[in-house]
Amino acid sequence: MITIDSLTHIYPGTRKIPARTAISALTLAVEEGEFVILSGPNGSGKSTLFRILCGLALPSAGRITVAGFDLFAQPAKVRGVLGVVFQSPAVDKHLSVAENLAIHADLYGLSGATFQARRDEALNWTDLADRLDQQVATLSGGLARQVELAKVLMTNPRVLLLDEPTTGLDPVSRRNFLDALHRLQKARGMTVLMTSHVFAEADDVDRVAIMREGKLLAYDSPQALKAMIGTEMVVVQAKDTEGLAARLRADMGLAVRCIGDEVRLEETENGDSLPLLEKILDRYRPEILSISIKQPGLDDVFVHVTSRAVPDHALAIDLKRTGT
Repeated sequence: MITIDSLTHIYPGTRKIPARTAISALTLAVEEGEFVILSGPNGSGKSTLFRILCGLALPSAGRITVAGFDLFAQPAKVRGVLGVVFQSPAVDKHLSVAENLAIHADLYGLSGATFQARRDEALNWTDLADRLDQQVATLSGGLARQVELAKVLMTNPRVLLLDEPTTGLDPVSRRNFLDALHRLQKARGMTVLMTSHVFAEADDVDRVAIMREGKLLAYDSPQALKAMIGTEMVVVQAKDTEGLAARLRADMGLAVRCIGDEVRLEETENGDSLPLLEKILDRYRPEILSISIKQPGLDDVFVHVTSRAVPDHALAIDLKRTGT
């Protein structure tokens, strides 16, 4: 449903600022009906990619198709199947909920019975039914986000792009928004591509893409990505992180990495972690503040992948499905 082929974007330099490559030969495919989360550290290129997908910027090179339409040669066709929820609010806070929905419908030529039916359907999942005449400025952050999503859903998009839509929401509002989004995505069969920094939001999606420095480092299901770093890992916090890591390498021949104030042993096999923990604790107890065995989560995958040197190709990319 979304095919990105060899996309490159270079921001031109000036006399004082050198040119910068934001996206480098990126190839990525999102299948119809998939829910994909796109993540990466600041400066990874995901915001530039989002702007290009929305039609707000033209790349330096490469091709994108959405629902079979060329994004750059057939932009009107793409807009007909695309819905976008931006990170910054895209509703008028001085207008009511109903007025915001009516303006958006008018932009898409929806009126009369069609508008009423679309509006009612788009509001079914929300908590806005009794708040249509309420000014958006008086709503909570979670309810204001509901207005934005309801507004987009009125056009029945086949593809939905969301740029960190839960930013600024409290945990309950975030969970409610995401639960509703997943229900709607499955009920409508929408293809969803969403940027996010919160990996708790990615556990229930189909695939996760991780970018860094304009390149795709990993792209697979949450389960497959977690399996990249094993079923278990030993995590140690020490008085001297680097010093303990050096001794674990020299004395025990262990492959360890320092992440912040932690020493991680990520390559342990299932069932071997406890004896290893006990051996480390027996040797280095005075130096250890805490030691534990944990199953890797997506946040651990993110740290593992983005802390490596950027490769020339994706580490976990599904080559068959991306068509490369």
